[in-house]
Amino acid sequence: MSDSEEYEYEYDESDQEAMDDGGGGSGDEDQSFEYTDDEEGGGQQDGEIALENAYYNAKGERDAGELDEARATFESVVTMEVGQKKKAAGIDTDEMEVDATANAAEGEGGKPLSPLKYHGTWSYKAIKQLVKLHLRGPDGRAVLRDYARMLRVASSPDAEVSPNHFEKGVNGMLDRVSNLVNNAAGPVDDDNADPRALARNVYDLTLAAFHPATGVSPNERLWFKTNLKYGQLLYEMNETAKLQLVIRDLLRSSGQPTDILEGNAGGSNVDAMLAEGGGSAASASGGTHVMEIAALQIQLYSRMKDAKRLRAAYRRAMAVRGGIPHPRTLALIQELGGKMHMYQRNFDEASQAFFQAFKSYDEAGDRSRLRCLKYLVMASMLHASSINPFDSHEARAHRDDPEIVAMTDLVHAFHNNDIKRFEKILQKNEGRIMDDDFVREHVADLLRTIRTQVIVRNIGPYTRIRLSRISKDLNDVPIEDVEGLLVGLILDGKLDGRIDQVNGILVKKTAAGGEKDGGEAKKATTPAGEGSVESRNVASLMQLTAALESLTSTISRAGSRGAGSYHQQVLQ
Repeated sequence: MSDSEEYEYEYDESDQEAMDDGGGGSGDEDQSFEYTDDEEGGGQQDGEIALENAYYNAKGERDAGELDEARATFESVVTMEVGQKKKAAGIDTDEMEVDATANAAEGEGGKPLSPLKYHGTWSYKAIKQLVKLHLRGPDGRAVLRDYARMLRVASSPDAEVSPNHFEKGVNGMLDRVSNLVNNAAGPVDDDNADPRALARNVYDLTLAAFHPATGVSPNERLWFKTNLKYGQLLYEMNETAKLQLVIRDLLRSSGQPTDILEGNAGGSNVDAMLAEGGGSAASASGGTHVMEIAALQIQLYSRMKDAKRLRAAYRRAMAVRGGIPHPRTLALIQELGGKMHMYQRNFDEASQAFFQAFKSYDEAGDRSRLRCLKYLVMASMLHASSINPFDSHEARAHRDDPEIVAMTDLVHAFHNNDIKRFEKILQKNEGRIMDDDFVREHVADLLRTIRTQVIVRNIGPYTRIRLSRISKDLNDVPIEDVEGLLVGLILDGKLDGRIDQVNGILVKKTAAGGEKDGGEAKKATTPAGEGSVESRNVASLMQLTAALESLTSTISRAGSRGAGSYHQQVLQ
């Protein structure tokens, strides 16, 4: 076993939580290991050592599965430290129980929070561990009670909790409650154990604590970040009404109009700010906030099928200059923008948006890059582009990925007009292509595109061709589908002809001397790649066919006149 493997084996949950408490070797908890018995203040050091020993005894009980004993020991750490600080301040310790009971109700029922005095660093760490223990249940009421205590202790100068340590602790709690929601098996009858209700209450409590004007620990940056995380969680929980309220608060805080259509009318302060670019840190921060809020709006309007507001939010995000959002945020905006373009059948713009989303996800190291690569391939095929998406060096690196191999084969079949192989890949669901709802929605468009390409290629040399023959070339699709494809080609101006439904024949229009076939037929059979060798060959064949038909007609007319003269002589 190598050294690295041995260290990885010995690294357990206790070590991780130790880093969470003390900042990974540089925080307050690690500093408490510096024993200085010879220094002055020996009594104070004894109290500090007693708190430290009690705290780690509680963690040992927790790791041993003695959860009730661990809760009691963590609570004793808080009681012990409060007693020491009150004693040092000359306050009667008998009042401690009264203070704890009076302060326990704060934060419940929307009551404002206030800082908790006489609580130090060990109290903060112990209360944080209590919240984690309650989340194992989960015990909603206990979580909210001790989480409110944790926020109040951290906001007190007595605790001496650094801002970075406080932010890390809060983010850890928010991530834990979010994971409870994401891992929930289904609806829960008990409100006290409902992860969704608990998540809403924890986030509301956090936002109240960080509120810039009324919070116990006002912090506009953390309030904004918490609102963004809350909005994303509400989107995943499909709570549209609550999400709209969160977006409204975010828009007001950043000085944007609450209705995206009002801000899109032109002349707004936000538009002027975005047009100035990122010349300063303030403008860069404002642009970043606009894009982060737009990401939430785009998700919301996509789910609501509000195309008008979706377009406005996407344009607003794309108009930002100087913003520096997280690559994952930018990727999300581009991905949903690409889907918007797909529904509008703007396949070229969709391809560009999906490619940018793929690169942003790749930069963030997110596996969602493979999903966007699939969408990019699909948009390129629907655009009937001759450019292979895997020709770019960013996409080429993922060509052999198991999830992408099937899409690679699909692209090859598409460009080779191998419709049998194309349909076989879709039917067998190779690479789980059909497991994606968005891909399934556009499978009919994909099949229509490749079938159209096959028809244009196969009918090129002919002026009359049976529909049954076209059906056979298209892997035996129904005649009705063949007629629909031909009608579409005729209406789009890609085919000059008519359908003889009685005899089941496609008749392409021709003119004497082949002028029309040499010109319009050429245009009809080569929608892409005019001037290529293939198009010139097809045009030459069309001209030759028209000339042969003209010669045949002339000979037939001459033969008919000769036969008529012969019959007249016989009758005479």
